[in-house]
Amino acid sequence: MSGFPDRKEARVRQLMEGPYPVVPAGLAAGAAARGDRLLRRRRTLRGFGWALLFAAAVAFTVWAVLTQPWATPPADVSPPLEGW
Repeated sequence: MSGFPDRKEARVRQLMEGPYPVVPAGLAAGAAARGDRLLRRRRTLRGFGWALLFAAAVAFTVWAVLTQPWATPPADVSPPLEGW
C-alpha cells in the first residue's frame, strides 16, 4: 500500500488543528434572509395551490349542478305506440 491515505489524513488533521478561517460578517444574516425568502415563497405557493384546488371544486360543483350528469338524457325517439 502507498502512503497516500496517510498524507490525506495528515492534511485533514492539520486543517482541523490549525486556525479556523474567518467567517464573513454578513453570512448569518444573509442565510437567515434567504431562509425567510424560501419560507415566504413556499407559503405563497401553498396558498395558491389551495386557492386553485378550491376554485376547481367550485367550478366542478357549478358544472354538475347545471348539467346534472346523473340524470338520464331525454329520449330522442318516442316509444312505439301500442294498442291502436
